Amino acid sequence: MPGYILLGKYTPEGVKGISSERTKQANELIEKLGGKFDQMYATIGDYDLVFHVQFPDNATAIKGSYELNRLTGVDFLTMPAVSIVEFDKLIAK
Repeated sequence: MPGYILLGKYTPEGVKGISSERTKQANELIEKLGGKFDQMYATIGDYDLVFHVQFPDNATAIKGSYELNRLTGVDFLTMPAVSIVEFDKLIAK
């Protein structure tokens, strides 16, 4: 299943709802869409959250990003991603 990096930035609304329950709800939402969380990180800097998520396809990734925003109040930048091993294979001559 294709992988995606989601970079999240808390909005004022999103900060108010931070909880382990909301994290559980986010995970359930991704699974409902046929996806899977691989890793979730809280970070400092330009983005507050970094997720690696698998989705069946780009359309589902777009829907997942939008639905996560509605659920959490977090703005996400969503990018397709491949492992370095897969990248090396893709560009090999």
